[in-house]
Amino acid sequence: MGSLEDWMGPLGTSALTAYFGLRDLGALKPGETLLVSAAAGGVGQVAAQIGLIDACRVVGIAGGPEKCRFLAQVLGLHGVIDYKSENDLNAAIRRECPGGVDVYFDNVGGPTLDAALANLRTDARVVLCGRISQTVAAEPYGILNLGKLGGKRITMRNFLVFDYHDRYPEARAWLSARIRDGRLRQQLHIVDGLENAPRALGMLFIGENTGKLVIKAAA
Repeated sequence: MGSLEDWMGPLGTSALTAYFGLRDLGALKPGETLLVSAAAGGVGQVAAQIGLIDACRVVGIAGGPEKCRFLAQVLGLHGVIDYKSENDLNAAIRRECPGGVDVYFDNVGGPTLDAALANLRTDARVVLCGRISQTVAAEPYGILNLGKLGGKRITMRNFLVFDYHDRYPEARAWLSARIRDGRLRQQLHIVDGLENAPRALGMLFIGENTGKLVIKAAA
């Protein structure tokens, strides 16, 4: 059945989102390079671990040393990029993915998406999962590197996890097996008290949470 924490975390909709995004849209294959933005977030950390389980080179983008240490030391990603400390995100991706990126799982949009597009390999796939950087942006960011899609036969698609409702049991069976064998985990960022929900919601937009953000309403 799984614990309450499992259902909030690696069996919840964030994990389902990562599963279908990579399996269906990303068509991830062993040996490929997977780049994940917001990789320490609820969806991102599961997507990164699926890449590791599928024998891919996985590089995560996150903000701040604490999140990057979590990705490197706890999850064991092959490379991490702290976007807050990089002057040139394009160059940072090129450094960590010298052979290019096969699948980019995008949770943030904006300049991060643009930098990833500049580093994609031929026949790469871009999974558009979220655009948190643009939700409260004063002005929308205009993507500059869309021209890369045609020349390299790149596909870029968005999706809603609810479209896969009939296949949730398939995904949860796979995720449950990975939890049991210790290859999949999810860190929760728990905020106590329903009265703190407005403040917690704001944390999502400035990247203060590490892991899936959960409000604990009562003991």
